[in-house]
Amino acid sequence: MNSIHRRQFLKNTVPLGALASIHLLSSSKTLLGKEAPSSQKPNIVFIIADDMGWADIGYQNPAMLTPHLDTLAKEGAQLTHHYAAPTCTPTRVGIMTGQYPSRYGVTGPDYGQIFRDDTITLAAALRRAGYYTAISGKWHMGSPPEWTPLRYGFDSSYGYFHGQVDPYTHLYKTGVRTWHRNDQCIEETGHVTDLITDEAVRIIEAKRNNPFFLYVAYSVPHFPLDEPEEWLSLYKEEKEPSRRWFNASVSHMDHGIGRIVDALDRTGIRENTLIVFVSDNGGQKNWHSADQYKGRYADKPHTVLGNNQPLKGWKGAVYEGGIRVPAFLNWKGHLREKTVEAPIHAVDWMPTLCQLTDASPSSKQRFDGINVWPYITGIKKADPSRVMYWKTGSCKAVRKGDWKLIQFQNTEQVELYNLAADPYEKQDLAKERSSLVDELKSILVELGKDDRPKL
Repeated sequence: MNSIHRRQFLKNTVPLGALASIHLLSSSKTLLGKEAPSSQKPNIVFIIADDMGWADIGYQNPAMLTPHLDTLAKEGAQLTHHYAAPTCTPTRVGIMTGQYPSRYGVTGPDYGQIFRDDTITLAAALRRAGYYTAISGKWHMGSPPEWTPLRYGFDSSYGYFHGQVDPYTHLYKTGVRTWHRNDQCIEETGHVTDLITDEAVRIIEAKRNNPFFLYVAYSVPHFPLDEPEEWLSLYKEEKEPSRRWFNASVSHMDHGIGRIVDALDRTGIRENTLIVFVSDNGGQKNWHSADQYKGRYADKPHTVLGNNQPLKGWKGAVYEGGIRVPAFLNWKGHLREKTVEAPIHAVDWMPTLCQLTDASPSSKQRFDGINVWPYITGIKKADPSRVMYWKTGSCKAVRKGDWKLIQFQNTEQVELYNLAADPYEKQDLAKERSSLVDELKSILVELGKDDRPKL
């Protein structure tokens, strides 16, 4: 992109306002230093991108044009060690339950019934606390018609049920209807990114007396990609066609997020709205059209997609490139500009947001995650011995403090890395630190005892 074109693009974006003030929240009941009645509970806009890698956002890679995301991150709390699962369904299940997805037998993209009947999701807990709850975008935590958003705590649902969607036909692969409103399939025209944004803006602008939880799950930059010239033209210098589609889809999403923030400003509720942004996993290396896509995408091989540099690995792997993702919070007037180095996991969002809003899930539901709000506000330093856990169909991993062990299934192979000294996982220390390997393997065994088979 030439400098004139770049300046023009930045000039035409929606401004996001001045820097946030330095007020902090010290507990779930304190807003700006005073007791907060239920009417002052914050709205929550939780935005999740699909397959956005570590370097697929502007504030970590200037080649990416994401001015709205960059401003939100700059004015908020950037989470430099935010972890997801290596693939989509597990991360979403972790966010919605506060539990490792393997507790539900979920170790990769999944369908059918995911949640047990007694599961209280984040949406359900917030609804109990007086919130209006809405999803716009990707569900992928259960299959229609039985296991869909309205069954699990959402008051309204819009978007698509399955793991991916065609941007224009709104079909899963080339024949399955998946686009819906309130869990009933519908026909609609328009680009998926715009439709998801339109619904989010509609939810924000609706008049209601209670706070809202809006879960905005974009379809991009997950394949299959198809973008209008308006966004492709921003990356004319990118020679690889599929990377150009990828970059364009991210800028398109960024524009949509700018519209969401503009709606919060326009309705006067920005300062009472916490915005959370994460990706569901690291970037995918490439994708080739499967049989189900041939015809529409046969001539569009996605040979270059995500960018996780300088991290190691891709989507699907438990190396840092597969699980460490861009993330930040923005709450104008309440969170100051800062960088949060504490390791944070997707399973932390439910206990954190429940604590922040006085929401109470089922007493039978234990969290694997923790309330990380004290780390975000700086009231408390991170626990250096905290343990995090991942399980896929091919391996398990545990992080304790700075140490991370990967154990491959059905083999004796293990890898050990010190992430403080070696963040890019270049030096496997398993042989040199055999006693530490044994300790971490024992932790994996203990963590695995609470895993359950898929329903």
